[in-house]
Amino acid sequence: MSQSIEAVLGRWSDGPGPLHRKLSEGLRLAIEWGHLPAGERLPSERDLARALEVGRASVREAIASLQVAGIVETRPGSGSFVAAGAAERTREAHDSSPSDLLEARALLEPRVARLAARRARPDAEAEALMTAMEAAAASGDGSAWNDCDRRFHRRIASLTGNPVLVALADHVAQVMDEPLWQRLRDESIAVPGRATIHIAEHRMILEAIVEGDADAAELFADQHIRRVRRYMNLD
Repeated sequence: MSQSIEAVLGRWSDGPGPLHRKLSEGLRLAIEWGHLPAGERLPSERDLARALEVGRASVREAIASLQVAGIVETRPGSGSFVAAGAAERTREAHDSSPSDLLEARALLEPRVARLAARRARPDAEAEALMTAMEAAAASGDGSAWNDCDRRFHRRIASLTGNPVLVALADHVAQVMDEPLWQRLRDESIAVPGRATIHIAEHRMILEAIVEGDADAAELFADQHIRRVRRYMNLD
């Protein structure tokens, strides 16, 4: 890594906010200022993490966000490179951070599941989503899986009967429909066996809600979010 790039990224990493976001913005700034011209190979995840003294998960998410924005392209076996026209794209809007989304979900969804369980009742729509999720997993349809997943969690909020929580869940569902989340989630569930584990976790959450077991519903929802983060390599 050249001294100028390291200086730009190091200076950016001293500011407030999550590391992955600071690093992403630092890389954008380095590209915009010409420190990383089109076609130049980025330092490896390991080198960036070591130079900036941050975790590789933060580096991975930062680079993934730039890939989705068309600022960086990855060539199998060669690494990540600054894409043609990247400098012009650095000012464009980009997706919400999956880490930020999971942080918000970890604060919200376990308590939502708890409230839904306190107002327990069977729900045909949630059951139908479980069936559709199983079918998507069996066929390897990542797009259908993501759609069922976000609709399932939104449905849990609906079971609380609280329209404010439903509105919050709607916003979460919108973020879960963004390309960066979809990409990282698709890569996560592509690993054999993981989709089956997530289905089992969803089933445990739903059954606890239907049975009115608030403690179990909250626990299972919390465990599920932790696993999603781990499987998406965001820990």
